Formats: sequence, C-alpha cells, structure tokens
Amino acid sequence: MVNVLTMYMSLLRALMKLVGVKPQAVEIEPGTVMRFWVPSDQTTSNTKSKPDKPAVVFVHGFELDGILTWQFQVLALAKEYAVYVPDLLFFGESITDRKERKVAFQAECTAKGLRKLGVEKCTLVGMSYGGVVCFKMAEMYPDLVESMVVGCTVMAMTESISRAGLERIGFSSWSEYLMPDTVKGVKDLLLVATYKLPWMPDFVFKSILEKIHLLWGGDDIIFNMEEARNLKEQLEGKATLQFIENAGHLVQAERPSAYNKHLKKILASLHEDGKKKIRVDERKN
Repeated sequence: MVNVLTMYMSLLRALMKLVGVKPQAVEIEPGTVMRFWVPSDQTTSNTKSKPDKPAVVFVHGFELDGILTWQFQVLALAKEYAVYVPDLLFFGESITDRKERKVAFQAECTAKGLRKLGVEKCTLVGMSYGGVVCFKMAEMYPDLVESMVVGCTVMAMTESISRAGLERIGFSSWSEYLMPDTVKGVKDLLLVATYKLPWMPDFVFKSILEKIHLLWGGDDIIFNMEEARNLKEQLEGKATLQFIENAGHLVQAERPSAYNKHLKKILASLHEDGKKKIRVDERKN
C-alpha cells in the first residue's frame, strides 16, 4: 500500500515551493543538525544579509513536525513575511548525538540555527510544547525575540500543571498519550487535541518581547481556558488573549482560516508598531 503521508509530504513540498519556502539543513554544531523551512532565496552563507520582510518563526508542539503543524499558516503568510519553520530536535529531520533533553537546549539550538540563517530579530509563533520553547528563547535571547504569539501552552511545564493536564485527558503519562503504537492510539491523540476531529480512514492514521499575544483554542482540554487566563495573569498585563471557538489544542490546524485571520492582524500590528518605533528613533537622531 502506498504511504499516504509520504504522498502528502511530496504534495506539501511542491506547495511550499510555489509560495517560496524550502527545507534546509543547518548544522548547529558537530553532531547536531536541524531542518528549517526557510525562504527559497535563503542560504546559510548569506548571514550578513537581513531578510527584506519581517521574520516570523513558527515553533511546533509534540504532535507533528514543523511544516505539518504550521502548513496552513505558512501558505497564508509566506508572501508578506520571511517565514522560518524549524523541526525541533528529535522531530522530523532534526537530529543530535547529545543526550540533552531540556527545553533550554531546544531554545539554544533553534536560536543558533536562526542566527546562522541571518535572522537578527523575529516574532515567535508557538503552540503547546513549542510555546514553552518560545518563552525560554525570549528569556535566553531577548535581543533576538521581538515579540511572541503563543497559544495552548504554559510558560513552563510544572508537575502540578502536568498532573492536571493528564487528569483532564484521561492518560497516566505523557508518553502514553504522545507516543501511541496503535491506530487507536493515534486517533485518541488527535481526538484529545481537537474540538471535532474530521473523519479519516484508518490507513491515514497509520501513516502518520515587547508584546505577547495568546491565541487559544476555546475547547482545548489539555491546556484549558483556566490555564490560558492564568498564563495571561502571569504575564502581568503584557499579553492579550483571544479564544477561537470550536477549536481544541490543534487550533491552527483545526480552524486555520480563523487562526490565520487573528494571526495576520496581530503580525500586521506588530510590524506597524515596529515602523513607528523606527520613525521615532530617526526623529530623535
């Protein structure tokens, strides 16, 4: 039987090429290589040149790799922004021989990869585990991260948050939920992460910081509305919070049109604020 995911990835690669995005391997250090989806004219040799468009970096969660998670957003935004989509280490085609598993290591390697690609300033867009990585990047590299749009996430995964999340979804451990070994397990993973999972046949499952903006699935049961509001409070007035109705944890894939509409508005406002700041600085000088 033809592997449906392999076929779909070939189609997705062709679509990304049409909108000017390509995959590129970036060596972070000997033994550690990350795959980034980058603007088609991007090479690691042009680190002296800045992107002509504002840089937006999409950081995925545990469920899928980078481009599968953010495909709808990349297709919608690639013409207006310099889009970068990494596969975090241990996902997709990103590999390392290091035994390090901490969020700080993901943040460090992602930042180093972006530096090698010539990105000096960027907006981070993250969901779930990717949102945790975004917060860590903003903490470690404030000169790189100008702003963030995150959703369905927490600042850091504490034991109490982890335990509460597992209780809500009915699993005894995250490995049991995130690493299924049966078709039913894959279905359960996606059913928990969506508000209403579209029907798909079994063979498809088988082949499978100036301002922070929070974009949340209104029906997320992994990180629910209470977690979203708690996070907003933790950010002490620095964050806006918007819920997208009839969407679960994978809001960006489940309701891409609604998500993209909100995201475009946020990115446009961030870019306009940036231009105003430049004009003010120019007048001062």
